[in-house]
Amino acid sequence: MSDDTDSDITKPAAEAAGFTIAQRQEREKRLRRRANMIATFSTIAVVLAIIVLVPLAPGWEKVQRSFFNGEVFLKTFPTLVKAFMLDIAIFAWSAPIIAVWALVVALARDARSPALFPLRLFATIYNDVFRGVPVILIVYLIGFGIPGLGLPRPWNSPYIWGSVALVLSYSAYVAEVYRTGIESIHESQRSAAKSLGLSHWDTMRYVILPQAIRRVIPANMNSLISLQKDVALLSFIGPVELLRQAGVFKSLYANFTPYLGASLLFLAVTIPATRLADRMIAKQNRERS
Repeated sequence: MSDDTDSDITKPAAEAAGFTIAQRQEREKRLRRRANMIATFSTIAVVLAIIVLVPLAPGWEKVQRSFFNGEVFLKTFPTLVKAFMLDIAIFAWSAPIIAVWALVVALARDARSPALFPLRLFATIYNDVFRGVPVILIVYLIGFGIPGLGLPRPWNSPYIWGSVALVLSYSAYVAEVYRTGIESIHESQRSAAKSLGLSHWDTMRYVILPQAIRRVIPANMNSLISLQKDVALLSFIGPVELLRQAGVFKSLYANFTPYLGASLLFLAVTIPATRLADRMIAKQNRERS
C-alpha cells in the first residue's frame, strides 16, 4: 500500500519536473535562435556599410588599382603558391625539432637534483634570453652572423640558419608551455610514484609527461600558428619564400596586389588551424568542468 502511495506521489512530481526541463530547453533554443538572428543581421549591416561607404572615399580608385588589381593577381598568384611551399617546408622541419628541444629544456628546468643545478640554470638563462629578444633580431643575428664565419656550403645556407633561429626562439616559448603543464600535475602524483619506487625520470616518463603534454596541446597549437606566420621573417636574410616573392612582384608590377595574394595564402592555413585550436581548448574546458 505504501509503495503504491509513494509511486503515486513521485510520479506527478517527476512529470512536473520533466515538463519544467522541457520548457527550459525550449526557452534556451528560442534564446539561441534570437541571438543567432541578431548576430546575422548585425554582421550583414556592417558588411553592407563597408561595401557602400568605402567606395565613396576620395582615394578608393587608387587603392583599388594598387591593392585589388585582378590582372596582377592572376599573373602572380600561381608563383606565390609555389613560393608558399617553401614556407610550409621550413615549418614542417622546424616544428618537430622545436617540440623535442623545448621538451628537453622544460625537463632541464624541472631537474630537482642539486647535482643538476647547472643544467637548470642553463635552461633558465636560455628561456630568459630567447624570450626576451624579438624573433626578428634572432633571425638577423644568426642568419647573418653564422654564415659570416666563412663556413663551406651547405653550412652557410640562410635556409639552415634561419630555421635554427626560429627553433631557438620558439623552443623557449614552447618550453614554458611544457613547464606550465608539468607544474599543473598535482604533487601528490609525484609522491605516489615515489612511494612505488619509481625514479624521478621514470615518474616524469610514465606519470607526469603523458598528462602534461596532453594538457598543453591546445596552447602549443597557438605557438605553431605563430611559427607558420613567422617563417616569413626569413625573407630578410635571403630565402625567396612567399613574402620575398611578393616583394619581387610588387617591385616588378609597381603594385601591392601580390601582398594581398600572400595574405590569402597565410589565411588559408592559419584560420583552420586557429579554429582547430579553439575547438581543442573548448573541449578541454568542457572535460575539466
